[in-house]
Amino acid sequence: MKIIDRYIIRFLIGPFIFGTLLVVFLFLMQFLMLKLDDLLGKGLDNILILKLIALNLPSMFVIAIPMGTLFGSLMAFGNMSSHHEVTVIKASGSGLLRMMQPVLILGILLTGTLFWFNNYVLPESNHKARTLLNDIKRKKPTFLLESGRFSVDLNGYTILARKVDSLSGGLKKVTIYDKTEINGNNIISADSGSINFNSDYSKLVIKLFDGNIHQMKYQDAKDYKVINFEEYTIYQNVNGFSLERTDEDVIKRGNREMGISQMKEVKKELLSQANEKVKSVNNIIDDHLDYLFNKQLDSNSLNIQNDLSDEFKNQLISQRMNAKPTIIKDSIEQYRNSEFNKMDRMMTHFISIVNSEIRQEEDLILKASGFEVEIQKKYSIPVACLLFIFVGCPLGIITRGGNFGMSAAISLGFYIVYWVFLLGGEKLADRGFIMPEISMWIGNIVIGFIGLILTYRVSNESSSIRQSISKLFKR
Repeated sequence: MKIIDRYIIRFLIGPFIFGTLLVVFLFLMQFLMLKLDDLLGKGLDNILILKLIALNLPSMFVIAIPMGTLFGSLMAFGNMSSHHEVTVIKASGSGLLRMMQPVLILGILLTGTLFWFNNYVLPESNHKARTLLNDIKRKKPTFLLESGRFSVDLNGYTILARKVDSLSGGLKKVTIYDKTEINGNNIISADSGSINFNSDYSKLVIKLFDGNIHQMKYQDAKDYKVINFEEYTIYQNVNGFSLERTDEDVIKRGNREMGISQMKEVKKELLSQANEKVKSVNNIIDDHLDYLFNKQLDSNSLNIQNDLSDEFKNQLISQRMNAKPTIIKDSIEQYRNSEFNKMDRMMTHFISIVNSEIRQEEDLILKASGFEVEIQKKYSIPVACLLFIFVGCPLGIITRGGNFGMSAAISLGFYIVYWVFLLGGEKLADRGFIMPEISMWIGNIVIGFIGLILTYRVSNESSSIRQSISKLFKR
């Protein structure tokens, strides 16, 4: 590696790391604010919270690294341009593409690494994070008592303590309404006591001292007892106060928790099911059409010998001697109407079945499209790192954006445009309005087109500068 290459890389690394970590920090703050209600007041261990954050960091880095690439290249070439180092390099005969060479090599390595990370590390971390967050959501807030306030957190118990020591769990002047008895109600009063969980948070242990129990029966008001005690212990089973971890292997993975090969298998299965629905619809249509045409009903006349059922024929024969022609005619008309009503009901049922099968087919295709969206996203986001280099390097030279404020503003503007196209394309593809292969690459196409124009413009300026210098020396 030449001196100029090391010099450019040195300028790039610092802003790249800073820009990436800044975006990660912003996403981390957003994550904490959104999940704050699920984390607070549940007595979670700090290690567990840090683990949840660590499991969500990979998804933030995948989003932040393209932004860091743009910010780093913009800052590096902007600094060089503002200190006239770009002019010196151009004067020595090196153009923009030569200056971009080490950055492009770094971008290619970063693209390959991010693709591997996106395909293998990110799905596992997403799955573990979702499982852990679901477990935390199920965990109830830690059981707390407040002085002078009733607590109804325990099923079947209402607890009132006039004074509570929150550190030791000590209680003073305690009244407990025990409604766990089916045939009665107990009121427990004590001078003092304590309340704590056992070691595994599976039971709540309430110890009471110097009190009495008032026992009453619903069926017999006279059956009333008062039991005095010096020490009385209540063991109450509690569910949900401890964090119960779910086996990750039994949780079904979503499309963001799979690698490309897994998603392709699921997509193939979904499309196969959709094809089965198409075949089912065709079979249903064929069966109903065969039935309708084989009936050979004529709306103008009925051939009694061929079209009428045997039961109806026998009915007509038995009535033929005594019935008038008008009665026979009315009977035939009634039969014909009943047949048409039967066919109408069958057609309604037929249409309902076909519509149901078609809706299921469309739903399967949309699900398959959702998996294809995630597959294309795993390709498009890493490639964006390389495309942002073509934007950041020439744009830094043009704007001389070596200061933090200008580089951050330009980077943010381009990044917003990119993510609007990416997220908008994802929504359109999920709804079936556009193909995933197109929707996930629109942002890359726009950024790449802008980058090529900027690179071409700055490269031509380099050529004109070299020509001017050559003419100057010839004179």
